Amino acid sequence: MDSSFAACSEPPSRNSVILARPRARSHAQAARKNASIYMQSRKIGHFSNDAGTLLRKNMNLLRQIVLQDTTEFIKVWTRQSKSPIAYECGRIYLENYRCCYSSIPSKPQHLYELPKCTKAEKLEDALLCQCSLGKTLPKPSDQKPCLLALSANNWLYRFSTETGEQLQRVYLSPHHKFRYLGWDVPQEMFYVKSVQNKQIPMARQTGLEQTTLMYLAVFKVAPLELVGVLEVDKRVFGTTVVDVILTQGVLAVSHSSKVVRLYSFENIVQKYKTKELVLGEQCEWNGVRGTVGEPPFGIPVNIHINGCPPVLFEVSCFNNGIQIGGHPWHYIFTPNNKKHQGTHHICSLRDDSLAKNGIQDMKCCSLESDWIYFHPDDSGRIIHVGPSTINVLKILSSQEPPLQSEVVPEFSIMAHRDNNAVPLVSVTSSGRIVKRRFQQLDDDPEQETFRLVEYEDELDLLAVVEVTHREDEGKAHVGLHDNQTGKLMKRLPLMESWDVTYSHELFFDRDTIVHIEQGRNNQFFCHVYKVACRQPD
Repeated sequence: MDSSFAACSEPPSRNSVILARPRARSHAQAARKNASIYMQSRKIGHFSNDAGTLLRKNMNLLRQIVLQDTTEFIKVWTRQSKSPIAYECGRIYLENYRCCYSSIPSKPQHLYELPKCTKAEKLEDALLCQCSLGKTLPKPSDQKPCLLALSANNWLYRFSTETGEQLQRVYLSPHHKFRYLGWDVPQEMFYVKSVQNKQIPMARQTGLEQTTLMYLAVFKVAPLELVGVLEVDKRVFGTTVVDVILTQGVLAVSHSSKVVRLYSFENIVQKYKTKELVLGEQCEWNGVRGTVGEPPFGIPVNIHINGCPPVLFEVSCFNNGIQIGGHPWHYIFTPNNKKHQGTHHICSLRDDSLAKNGIQDMKCCSLESDWIYFHPDDSGRIIHVGPSTINVLKILSSQEPPLQSEVVPEFSIMAHRDNNAVPLVSVTSSGRIVKRRFQQLDDDPEQETFRLVEYEDELDLLAVVEVTHREDEGKAHVGLHDNQTGKLMKRLPLMESWDVTYSHELFFDRDTIVHIEQGRNNQFFCHVYKVACRQPD
């Protein structure tokens, strides 16, 4: 839905001046304000003219419209594909990012379709890059949103998100197979990761060990600039290294020994970059001359680490999973110990001390485990999702010694469950007593179970997918909860069935809900729902 809503009221006279600052309102008071009053107030200038305030007021208005009793979400569009479907920021990508639809209109509209290509040229991964707001760039094309796409034959492309026009392309390497794209700092710096090098049996027999695990090519965006290409060598990071990612300026290295070590990427670049390379400029490397980013030269490896960098942080954790966030900084992990499996430990990053009430354990018996993560609204809170319970937690810091932080519950969301419990002890027809070890699985298909949680930042709503198995198929509802209190504001049915044996994604974007599912025979489906208002009874 367009954020520029119409208004219908006369402007105030030039002599009317508001001197008093309006009294602050609570969230509950603001929510009671009629939508038409918002529109009239905006027209007569009660709101600031700056874009941020106007957008915030418009989103307040849209939130009220979405939550009205007379507002429904109607399925308006469905597409099927033999390849995975992706969605980001109002764009639906099909056929390996070759075909693009906009989900912003009342019904998705076709934007562009890239020329057909061979299997060796297909796009394998992509990132959506928004326009730069902090500075004016020399080329107009650099100022507009673009799709960063990686092809199977090692080309990195920039496509216009509106027309699909190719804005720029960079050839990465004739020697290393690059496969994955990821953000280091979102909308500022990204990396391209190669596949892992595998030891060739013939080389193993002759005693030639393959020590290079993978390569990372790092770029800045707006405009596209090369930072460098990094070689991940087992002789530097250890023979147990299994994976590497780059996030928020930190190189995170995972080991098969269940240890994760963090290093400063800025320090690595400053200390180990051997030569500055510029895309499109001539370069001589090991006696070979070529253009950086053009075939067959590509981009040489110009970051060679010849000694282990200082370790910023190290932790031993189950499944190499660690998350860092919160206010003040904390990290979440599961210790690499059998007795701690199923629990999540929340510790201070300052001194590694466990927070009070920092061990979170759902104590659930289910086929799928619970999951926990820092809230994407940058509040520093934590969301812990189980089959029947969602706990939103916050971290309180102490200013007095000992400086131990505390994890306290803010609110919980509970699934609607049948209270007719199955007895733990039953008697068979022969008189044999059978004791059940567990009363019932917490994610039993016949009980309402939480499957996904999505946060809509502009409406400040949590969208919770609840699935119940009825009549041989899964029925899903999306519960819209207030992000500050957890209160259920609205419940929406999804028309298609929800098969829990396949993967699902759900996106909630202003007035649009997008459900992407994988079906049988490796088929993929995309369902789009839009807001519609019906006449009140």
